[in-house]
Amino acid sequence: MKFRLVLVGSMFLAGCQLTGQENVATPTNTPETPEETLAQVAVAEPQQPVVEEVVVPVITPQTQEDVWKRIAMQMDMPVPENKRVNYYRNWYLKHPQHLETVAKRAEPFLYLITEKVEERGIPLEIALLPVVESSFDQFAYSHGRAAGLWQFVPDTGRRFGLEQNWWYDGRRDVVASTDAALDLLEYLHKKFDGDWLHALAAYNTGEGRVFRAIRNNKAKGLPTDFWHLSLPKETSGYVPKLLAVADVIKNQERYGLSLPEIANKPVVEQVEPKVQMDLALAANYAGIPLSELQSLNPAYNHWATSPDGPNHLLLPKSNVSQFQNKLAENDNQGIKVTRYKVKSGDSLGMIAQRHNTTVKVIQRANSISGTNIRAGQHLLIPVSLKDETQYSLSAPQRLAKLTSKKRGDYKVTVEVAKGDSFWTIARKHDVSVSSLARWNGMSPKDPLRIGQDLVIWKKAAEGARIRTIVYQIREGDSLSGIAARYKVSVADLVEWNSLKKTAYIKPGQKLKLYIDVTKVSA
Repeated sequence: MKFRLVLVGSMFLAGCQLTGQENVATPTNTPETPEETLAQVAVAEPQQPVVEEVVVPVITPQTQEDVWKRIAMQMDMPVPENKRVNYYRNWYLKHPQHLETVAKRAEPFLYLITEKVEERGIPLEIALLPVVESSFDQFAYSHGRAAGLWQFVPDTGRRFGLEQNWWYDGRRDVVASTDAALDLLEYLHKKFDGDWLHALAAYNTGEGRVFRAIRNNKAKGLPTDFWHLSLPKETSGYVPKLLAVADVIKNQERYGLSLPEIANKPVVEQVEPKVQMDLALAANYAGIPLSELQSLNPAYNHWATSPDGPNHLLLPKSNVSQFQNKLAENDNQGIKVTRYKVKSGDSLGMIAQRHNTTVKVIQRANSISGTNIRAGQHLLIPVSLKDETQYSLSAPQRLAKLTSKKRGDYKVTVEVAKGDSFWTIARKHDVSVSSLARWNGMSPKDPLRIGQDLVIWKKAAEGARIRTIVYQIREGDSLSGIAARYKVSVADLVEWNSLKKTAYIKPGQKLKLYIDVTKVSA
């Protein structure tokens, strides 16, 4: 019996050992419940292919590569079927080279302007207003004394914070004038109860005139929308022109037009040197041509920024770091200073004019408040790094280029005398006031100053061949004798040389003559 029990026990132990070995070989995740078994079967079924989610990029105006398209995607002003709109649309389509020129001029500035318009939440058509106003010519000047991309007249410019002095004209400052123009447009939009067409018309002709036109229509029981108002011819075409150019740019492909692309990214950046900067020195620091720096900063009339500010500069974004590093390396030196010894007969005004600066600048540089100076005294004079002619886009150089442009057979220069006006000078020389002003880069409304030189272009008699000569007076010469010799009149000599009729001439003096070489040999 005992043996039997032992045998059974041994068999029981052997069975336990066999069971243990099977457990070791079984996967640890073998299901032990019906539910787990079902789950295991489900996992074992063939899996469906995994479809990756394709992320479609969101197309927004800001993601466009071309800033024209960025603007086009946001323009929503209605473009009516109107003969004035049609006229300007057809003009732009027939003259694609004009918009190509505009695009080239706009390239440094359009992104900047677009950003500012978007920030204010106003119609993107406003970003195209410089196309209509100035054809994006930053130096544009109109017969009505309007200047810059946004064509501000002097008074309105000052009213909206644009300073204008000998050194600086804020109407041509791209950043400042853009801010001022948008301020003015928002002001007008509010004044005209949210009507953008009325606001745009008022931007062109003045709010008073638009309000009067609206009142007149109300009194007559007529509609008061822009299209029914009686406004000056220029203004009646102004709004249609903007809508037309907006339509053409928005629908380039439909009209078969291809505008040069403008990168939808910042290309310029404004820096603040905080010192008066010679533009030539600033260009050297930035590593760009002087003409490029001047074209980006058209507000500076002369060779430097304003001594009292502003001094900010627009620079190509890629050149900003170089400019800042060079300025720091040169101890923030912005201008060159020379030491001048006062001569007998000198005055601060004469010295300032000779060095192309102002009395105020010389006074500040020398810590003097008055204008009294004495011979032998030394003055520190801020002077330009380069010869004046190298600042080709300064106001004097642009004027010189303009007045040298041939407008007739020969040119006469007259000096403005006390009591002269555009009207009196034009009448005396038998030319129109508008032509006289245009030849001299001015508006007929601009004031004249005594001693100012004006250019007048004359037409020669039919068949004449006019040449300019400079005659040096000899002993025994007289105006009548010189006039007879060259087949001109004494009155001509007086006019050409701004002489008085009773003027005394002396040997060595030089006279300018315009002679017809078909009548006399010079």
